Formats: sequence, C-alpha cells, structure tokens
Amino acid sequence: MAQRRELLTLALAAFAAPAFAQSPKPIRLIVPYPPGGPLDIVARALADKVKDSLGTVIVDNKPGAGGNLGADLAAKAAPDGTTLVMGAVATHAINPWLFSKIPYDALRDFTPITGVAQVPNVLVMNPEAADRFGVKSVADLVAFAKKNPGKLNYGSGGNGSAGHLAGEMFKAQAGVFMVHIPYGGGNPAQLALLSGQVDLNFDNLASASANVKAGKLRALAVTTTKRSPAVPELPTIAESGGALAGFDIHTWFGLFGPAKLPPEVTGKLNKAFVEALASPELKARLASLMAEPMPTTPEQFGAFVKAELAKYEGVVKRSGAKVD
Repeated sequence: MAQRRELLTLALAAFAAPAFAQSPKPIRLIVPYPPGGPLDIVARALADKVKDSLGTVIVDNKPGAGGNLGADLAAKAAPDGTTLVMGAVATHAINPWLFSKIPYDALRDFTPITGVAQVPNVLVMNPEAADRFGVKSVADLVAFAKKNPGKLNYGSGGNGSAGHLAGEMFKAQAGVFMVHIPYGGGNPAQLALLSGQVDLNFDNLASASANVKAGKLRALAVTTTKRSPAVPELPTIAESGGALAGFDIHTWFGLFGPAKLPPEVTGKLNKAFVEALASPELKARLASLMAEPMPTTPEQFGAFVKAELAKYEGVVKRSGAKVD
C-alpha cells in the first residue's frame, strides 16, 4: 500500500508540473483614454509585438478624469511587472498642475520604463486670415501681433488642453497678446479655424495634416525643436529665433509601472518594448500617425518626465487654467 501511495503521489506531481509551468500572469497595459486614439492604437501594436518575449499583454482602456483614473490604477497596482500604463504628457506633466486634486504623484508613484512616441503640434492659420494680416511666417505673425495686441485670436480644444497651453507658451515667449477661445474638443476647434471663426490654432500634426495638404489651412511651423520627418519642409517655431529660439512643446507618451518595480523587471520590460519600437512594423504604424519613436532607458525617461513636469508648472499657472 505504501508503494502504491508513493507511485500515486509521483504520478500526480508529474501531472501537475506542466500546469505550474504554464505562461505567467498576463500583463495588463492600461490606456487611460478611450479606444481608437493614438495611444490605444500604439498600445495594441506594442502588445502584439512583445508577446513572444513577455507573453500575453492585454490592453485595458480606463478613461476618465483626463487620464487620471487609468494612471492612478497603475500607480496603486502591485509592483510585480504585471500592470503597466501608457502615460502621456497630460497624465504626467500637465494634469498635476491643472487639477486642484490628483490621486497620484507623477514622479514618486511610478517607475519609468521607456518613452514610446512623440507627436509634434503645428501652428496653423486660416488662409484668408493669414493673407489679410500679411502673415507668411512665424516672424510675420509675431510682428503683426506686437503691432496689434489682442487683434489675433486662437482656438483650442478647451482650457488646459495641449493647444491652449502651446498658445500660452507662444504668447509668453514671443511677448505678444492673442485672445484664447476654448472649444469643447479638438474637432470643434478645428472647424472654427476652417470657418474663419478664429485666426490660428496650435493643432496636432496628424489632425491638421489633411487640411494643410488640401490648402484649407496654412501651416507656419511645427512646435518641436527639430523638424518633423513627416513634414521636413516645415520649419520649427524655434527657427524664427529671438525669444522663441528654445520653443518646444509636443505630445508624448510612454510606459510606466508602479513605484518600486524591481530593477530586473524594469530592465526586462525596457528591453522588450525598446526592441519592439525598433521594428519596421512599429515604425510604420507610428509614421501613419505622424509620430516618431521615442525609445529611452528608464533613467532617461525618468529625467525627461521630471523636466516636462517642471516646464508645464509655469505654463499652466500662466494660463490660469484649472480643473476642480
């Protein structure tokens, strides 16, 4: 009987071993915005690309509170590498200053893994307004605005939006005053520009490109320090020189884990996602969104986020925007 029990125990152990050795718990990649947007599209492409090295990655859309809801879920998750978030300039650089209360600390509550992509904004004008004011370049725009304070206006997707803050940064650095007109989202703001209700916008390059190509909008410059590979013929605002020489504002997003993620786990995740970003498939996917890959080390990404957070403190405070 003893021998039979021993054999039975060994048999059960052999049967159970494969189940124990199955693939680890899937990684939950939180996207703090609705499905279908650039972050969601790229997150799903990344999830598919890293499945051979990391196993199953499930994209989980958790929109709400301008991205704060999804970011907070990741901040409060166990630091074991099974919960990540696709954070962005809003969740980790703008919202901490825009919202009167925020449930997480953008630096202390996260482990940076890698940057993913950056998308330039573009300064676009209504062509009729540009011709009426004699504006063909950023320098022309600044000169006209200085001579005619308050005559120009610009639209945005709302108070505290990327377009609003880009406009406020431009006004501060150029030393001009333009009237801000907020709309209920990026699409209404663009329609207002197309119809001539506003003179100019600081729009997302991907959103504005079709109308620029069709001649319905006039692009003056991109908002990054370097020209965009998607439109290399378009100068940067910084190229106009003077007080605008250091102008740099753009949309970016990247991967974060909860704070206190073990270094070996962080390193494994970084390696897998950086390799994915170098693949032709991901480069093509990002190019279709007019985005550029932004792979970094965890340390580089952490330093970048810290600098962005500091930059937007002044920008948001100057704008006067606040969400209670």
